[in-house]
Amino acid sequence: MFRVILDKEIRNHLLSFRFLAVLVLLVAIVPATVMILTTDAVRKQDDYSRRQAEVQTYLRSYAHFNRLFAVIAPAQPPIPLLALVRGLTADVDLDVFDNDPLPVMFPLIDLTFIVTILLSLAALVFAYDAASGDKEDGTLKLTLANGVSRSTVLAAKLLGGLITLFVPFALSVALGLVVILLNPRIGWSGADWGALGLLLAGAAVYLAVFYGLGLLVSTRHASSASSILTSLVIWVLLVLVVPNLSPYVAELIAPAPSRIRIGREVDRLTDIERDNLGRKLSADKRAAVIAANPVLSGVERMSEAEVKAAIAHDPAFAAAYETFRKESEGAWREANVIQGEKADVLRAELRLKEAAQTRLALDLSLVSPLAGFTYLATDLTSTGMLNQSHFADLVRAWVRQYSEYSQKKMAEMRAADPTVDLWNTVVDVSDMPRFAYKEAALGDRIKGALKPFLVLCGYGLVFFAAAYVSFIRYDVR
Repeated sequence: MFRVILDKEIRNHLLSFRFLAVLVLLVAIVPATVMILTTDAVRKQDDYSRRQAEVQTYLRSYAHFNRLFAVIAPAQPPIPLLALVRGLTADVDLDVFDNDPLPVMFPLIDLTFIVTILLSLAALVFAYDAASGDKEDGTLKLTLANGVSRSTVLAAKLLGGLITLFVPFALSVALGLVVILLNPRIGWSGADWGALGLLLAGAAVYLAVFYGLGLLVSTRHASSASSILTSLVIWVLLVLVVPNLSPYVAELIAPAPSRIRIGREVDRLTDIERDNLGRKLSADKRAAVIAANPVLSGVERMSEAEVKAAIAHDPAFAAAYETFRKESEGAWREANVIQGEKADVLRAELRLKEAAQTRLALDLSLVSPLAGFTYLATDLTSTGMLNQSHFADLVRAWVRQYSEYSQKKMAEMRAADPTVDLWNTVVDVSDMPRFAYKEAALGDRIKGALKPFLVLCGYGLVFFAAAYVSFIRYDVR
């Protein structure tokens, strides 16, 4: 009997206008979206390659430590799965669009938007009259009168609706993948295909959540008209209101200091106050060295050429000047350390409070299934917060390598010329360690997506269980 009812549900959906509308909508939108995103991903690849070439030109011709770090600041190359999911890697940069604001005001949609918005609405449209509609036309009463259990009816409705909904979605995604495969510039690894498979599994669970919600609402109403209105109200709350309000609620509960205010205070500590302290400490230490070494009398008024000549002809002056230089540099290092520690305290406090606020916002947003699927999709495709954290770890590791390299290089420059301007002298950095981005392993991405996936499964079980309890008591008369 279950098979008979399942076939009936699938047949009814396939012959309905809403199925045709969803099919046409998905088959039209998904491939078109993938085509646009693929073109955008290729453009990002070209931009990234061009920037890297410009950096190499600079390193060959103009490299000096005063500007070097800003020029070679690590950048993440375009992620292969950007052809499907935009995530947090989308650049909000008006210059990219020749100062045309429309692409920013109306950003590109992606697979995440299609699933979270279009499919969730389609699921409610398919399910809102699952019980109330059959009650109105009398088929539900007739079915139950033939000895079919209510649990069988409900399970058949759930499975029939999900199959009917997922087929056009899978077909549209397949057409989109054809677009990707036909583009030779987009190359996916085995991990990318694995991430896509898990993403589609997550989409199926998300679809089941909203179909279960639609069944629940339908079993709580006697008429289809009231059922669809209630479904839309709940959809607006879960999909539009909760995710957008959660950051503001988290900010009220766990406030964090203003980044702008902290940034200005850090700039003051590490710039103006650092310079004042450095000049004072340097002047004190230079004066002490000059007092202990009369041969350095008047050295602060000497030109660079005069200092070099004195170093070459007077060993005593050379030894004293080396002490003079080291004490001066030590004073500035001390000033940097003192002011850096003050700035680090402010930064650490900001990081802790922002992290607490972000965790709270994430937990609050998971009240919405939309947030759960968004986190799942972006983590699996390396376009979300998990990848941001991974990228930051790679950058920190590279910065340590760069710091060690620059210190070693400066020491070599100083040994070759004691009076050299370390920061503004062109230097050969062909042997400098280069930043290399490597995408997080699929296993790590799965771990990151596990929590939102389990939350979605929990929602699906709760909604279906509630629908079952409600349907058991449903008055079919």
